[in-house]
Amino acid sequence: MFTGIVQALGTLRQLDRRGEDIRLTVSAGKLDMSDVALGDSIATNGVCLTVVEYGEDYYCADVSSETIRLTGFAHYRAGSQVNLEKAMRPTDRFGGHIVSGHVDGVGTISSITEHADYFEIWVKAPDDLAKYIAHKGSITVDGVSLTVNEVRGAEFMLWIIPHTLQETVIGSYKAGSQVNLEVDVVARYLERLMLGDKAAAPKASGIDMSFLAENGFLRK
Repeated sequence: MFTGIVQALGTLRQLDRRGEDIRLTVSAGKLDMSDVALGDSIATNGVCLTVVEYGEDYYCADVSSETIRLTGFAHYRAGSQVNLEKAMRPTDRFGGHIVSGHVDGVGTISSITEHADYFEIWVKAPDDLAKYIAHKGSITVDGVSLTVNEVRGAEFMLWIIPHTLQETVIGSYKAGSQVNLEVDVVARYLERLMLGDKAAAPKASGIDMSFLAENGFLRK
C-alpha cells in the first residue's frame, strides 16, 4: 500500500528483455535504500513492483507482459525518469490517499498551461475510467496523489505547484505524454457495492440485439 507522496526521482538504468517480460534496473536517486529488503514493494511511476535484487543505490524488479501492456512501461527506455515511493508503514504519515500501485489505465496529457504560481494540466483518461473520476476527488498519476480540479467527460484537470514539478516526473510532461492512472479505490468498491445481489451473478457476455445488429448478424 502507498500514499502517492513521491519520495525520490529514479532513473531506469537498464531494461533487459526476458521473453515477453522485462527485468528493470532502477537507479534509486535520493531514495533511502538502507531499509529495503528482497521482496519489498516499491511503486515505480505508480506501478507496484517487487524488489528481486538491490544495492546501495539501485534495485531490480521484474515487469510482466501484462503489466507492460496495461501501463506506460511499453514506452519507457533506459534513461527514463520514474517516480519512486516505498510501501508505507503503519507509523508513516498518510499525506496522500490510499494507493494500491495497481494501474487502471494509461492517460494522455492533453495540454499544459503555465500560470503565475501553478501549472494547469489536462489529462485524457480512457473512457471506461471516466465514471471513477470526480471533481475534488483523488487520482494517482504516475504514482503521484493529486486532486481533480475539474472534469469534462473523460478529461480532467490538475493544478500542479512548482515544487511538485521539480520533485516528480510531472516536470517532464508535454502534450501527448502518456501517464499511468490509478483511480480512487473507494470509487471501485462503491461501484461493486451498488450492484447489491447482482454482484454474485455471472458477468454478462455483452452480446445483445444491438451488438448483433452492429456486427451484421441481423438484417435490417
